[in-house]
Amino acid sequence: MSKRKAKQILPFVLLVAVAIIAMFVKPAADFVPGADGPQYSSSDIAWVLVSTALVFLMTPGLAFFYGGMVNRKNVISTMIKSVVAAGIVGVLWVVCGFSLAFGESVSGFIGSPTTYAFYDGVKSGAAWPAANTIPLSLFSLFQLMFAIITPGLVVGAVAERIRFTSYVLFIVLFSLLVYAPVAHWSWHPEGFLAKMGAWDFAGGTVVHITAGCAALAGAMVLKQRKSHLEKKEIPPANVPYVLIGTGLLWFGWFGFNAGSAVGATPLAVNAFGTTTTAASSAGLAWMFFDVIKGKKPSVLGFCIGAVVGLVAITPAAGYVGIPQSIIIGLVGALVSNIAVSIKQRSKLDDTLDVFPCHGLGGMVGMLLTGVFANTAVHGIPGGPQGLFYGNPQFFFTQLKAMAIVVAYSFVVSYGIFKFINFLIPIRVSESEEEAGLDASQHNEKYLQGTLLVHNNGVMIEKPVEEQE
Repeated sequence: MSKRKAKQILPFVLLVAVAIIAMFVKPAADFVPGADGPQYSSSDIAWVLVSTALVFLMTPGLAFFYGGMVNRKNVISTMIKSVVAAGIVGVLWVVCGFSLAFGESVSGFIGSPTTYAFYDGVKSGAAWPAANTIPLSLFSLFQLMFAIITPGLVVGAVAERIRFTSYVLFIVLFSLLVYAPVAHWSWHPEGFLAKMGAWDFAGGTVVHITAGCAALAGAMVLKQRKSHLEKKEIPPANVPYVLIGTGLLWFGWFGFNAGSAVGATPLAVNAFGTTTTAASSAGLAWMFFDVIKGKKPSVLGFCIGAVVGLVAITPAAGYVGIPQSIIIGLVGALVSNIAVSIKQRSKLDDTLDVFPCHGLGGMVGMLLTGVFANTAVHGIPGGPQGLFYGNPQFFFTQLKAMAIVVAYSFVVSYGIFKFINFLIPIRVSESEEEAGLDASQHNEKYLQGTLLVHNNGVMIEKPVEEQE
């Protein structure tokens, strides 16, 4: 068998092997707590089920958001790279992902891979300590949706030039070596960042900083696109797609943030309010700041700003008041907008500005959590109290935790991209890039529709892909 043929069949063989092993895992009913312990709440279960579905909706929303902004020759390839994470991480989470993130802690750095291997013990296990009114299996499924969207965020930085097979391998390695450890550090009671006193309500650190730093690493390893080197201005393929994607992301983010209260509680209500207020503030701030710089108010500007606001409020959503979320959204939008302007003058080719928007947006949110968190809002015993309310120590704890996650995520992600490039070419050939990844990687074509074209006095319909 040729080496190329072996590479082609290996993914399918691995999936079959996983399926066969999973056949022999003993089925179990969900654990039911005894009368002397915390009881499950039907309303909490209902809300977290809805939130889980909402967070999943963000993945196709992200696909529309990214797909609308790339060159029309790369729409499908960009969208599938976000969506395929649902398949890869969905299986990986059952095999060992949940165990690595939330299994029995090994020195505060990683969960034991055997604690919940192949989901054994998840259904029959006692509720998660911070979510003891819902089954452990529901908590795990909710967390799965976060694990799915995180590698999908990285797509925007490496779009239009990375091989599909290389990105599939990246999803696997990133999920195991970056996402799972950082989730364990931050969200497991024995995780060393949690024990240090760092707080991340819904994933500003675990999701957005890790993805943003991986995006920066990927852009550096893959280097510039040909169009970027030639300084060609490529218009977005479909701005309405971006608007649809923004709406789906904003809608799904209510589950992302308010669902992280893991119950139908006042804390969820606060997170719901801060989420939409920060997005509103950031969308306006980005658009108005563009006008100050001499641009016209644009759909893209408002949409990108709103998403940055959602990113920035994520680590703080349940810890800060709704009024304070306005400044968090505004600062996040300004920092990211300025960073995008600086990046555009550099040689860094982060295609859709993932690091300036998600990476820096997550950092801003992490630090401003250290400024504006207030125990009067969240009421958590021993919970965070920020610098603005007289506790500078918490701010510096957030700063230290952020620096650790940034360094770890970037270094390990850079190593992952380099390792993949050693195994298989990570970047498509020049001719494949010129043809577009839709055709060269997937043998599919995005048809935007038809336009009316003036032809010798007669208006005729002509396919958009023929317009040059």
